[in-house]
Amino acid sequence: MIERWSRDQVLSLAPDAASQKAATGVSAPGKWSGSGALPDVVWGECKGSGATPYRACVDLSEPAYKCSCPSRKFPCKHALGLLLLWASDGVPDGGEPAGWAAEWLEQRRSRADKQEKQEKQEKRDGRERSAPAKAARSSGGSAQRETRVSAGLSELERWLTDQIAQGIAGAPQTGLADWDELGRRLVDAQAPGVAGSVSRLSRVLGEEDWPGLLLEEYALIHLLAVAHRRTAELPAGLAETVRSRVGFPITREDVLATPWVRDEWDVVGGRDEEQDRLVARRIWMQGRATGRVALVLSFAPIGQALDASLVTGTAVDASLAYYPGASPLRAVVAERHGPVAAARPAGTRLSQVPGRIAEVLAGDPWADSWPVVLEGVIPSKESLMDEDGNGLPLHPAGGALWRLLAVSGGHPVTVAAEWTPRGSRPLTVWDEESQVVRL
Repeated sequence: MIERWSRDQVLSLAPDAASQKAATGVSAPGKWSGSGALPDVVWGECKGSGATPYRACVDLSEPAYKCSCPSRKFPCKHALGLLLLWASDGVPDGGEPAGWAAEWLEQRRSRADKQEKQEKQEKRDGRERSAPAKAARSSGGSAQRETRVSAGLSELERWLTDQIAQGIAGAPQTGLADWDELGRRLVDAQAPGVAGSVSRLSRVLGEEDWPGLLLEEYALIHLLAVAHRRTAELPAGLAETVRSRVGFPITREDVLATPWVRDEWDVVGGRDEEQDRLVARRIWMQGRATGRVALVLSFAPIGQALDASLVTGTAVDASLAYYPGASPLRAVVAERHGPVAAARPAGTRLSQVPGRIAEVLAGDPWADSWPVVLEGVIPSKESLMDEDGNGLPLHPAGGALWRLLAVSGGHPVTVAAEWTPRGSRPLTVWDEESQVVRL
C-alpha cells in the first residue's frame, strides 16, 4: 500500500515553477471525473478547453505518467493536478481502472517483466566478465590512455609547483585564463575528472577568504595527481576512488556486476543543479537495516524531464549496486522489489557527525558532499544545533530557510542535510508528527 503523498512531494515532481502553478489550477475536484485510486495507481479525466477531457494516469510505484494532452512537459499539469487531488483525499479509493488506464498499465507491466529478465541476464553475463574487466582496469586498460593521462598529470604537478613558487596574489587577474587553458590540456590528456576540478577553481575568487580556499583546492588537485602516479601502491578501494576522480569511466554493466545491497531505502532528500548545459538530479537515500547511504544521479538537458522515480519522503524495497571506491556512495538502482510504507528515517546525533565525516574523508579525501540525517536538531539561520550545544554550520548559499524554521518553531526536528566542507545544505525536515517537508 502506497501512502498518500504530501502536496510538497507532488510539487517536487514538477519540471518547473510554471508547471507547479498550472497543476494547482487543474487540481480542483470539479475539473475531474471518472477518477479512482488503487494501492499503486491513480487515474481520472480532466475537463479542458475542448469537448473531450484529458485522460491522465499515474503509476505510483515508480512513478510514471500517462496523459492524452499534447504537452511536452513531463509530467504535465494534468498528471500533477491529479496527484494533488489524490494527495488531498479528493480521489476515491477502489474500483477498476478505466479501460484506457488498464491497457497502459498492462503494457507497462509487460515491459517491466521483459526488462527484469534482461537485467538478470546482464547481471549473469556481467559477473562472468567482471574478473577480466577488473584485470584490464588494474593493468591499465588502454595503454595509450594511461600514457596520456600520466603525462597530463605530470604536467599538472609541474604547473602547481610553479603556482606556489610564484605566489597566488595574481589569481584574480590571470587565474581564469590560466585555468581555462589548463583544463583544455587535461581534457586532451583524457583526464576529464581533474579538468572538472580545475574548471571549478573560479568559484573561490568571489569569496572573502579566497586565498585560503584556493590553496585548499590546489592541495587536493595535487594530492590526486600524486595518488594517480602511485596507484600501484594504494589499497584497491582507494585506487578505484583515484581512477574515478581522475575521470576513468566505469560502465553501468561493470557496476551491476558488483554485489548488490538490498534494503528498504528511505528517499531522504534531493536537489537539482545545472552543470554544463545539463541538469543533474542528486537523490539521497538511506537504508533502514544497513544504515548505508547512497547517491543516485540522473541527468537531462535543460528543459527536459529528469528521472522522477524516487520521490523525497517515500521508501522503496530495492537492490542497489555501488560504484567501487574506498567510501562508496554513488549507486544505481539495480532492481526494485516494491514500495514500502514511508516513515521518518533513523537519524544520528550531531555529536557523531564529525567522526563519520572523518571516516568518509579518510577513504576519499576529495569527497565534497555526504548525506546526513540528524535527529533532535534545532535550526537557526546560521546552523543546526542540538540541546547539548553541538552545532553544524549551514552553507552560506543554502537558500531560503524560512520553511525549515517554520516547521521547527524552535523545537527539535529531524533534518536530512547534505554535508559539504563549507557547511551543510538542509534538504528535508520531518515535524513531530513525521510529516515530511521538502526544503
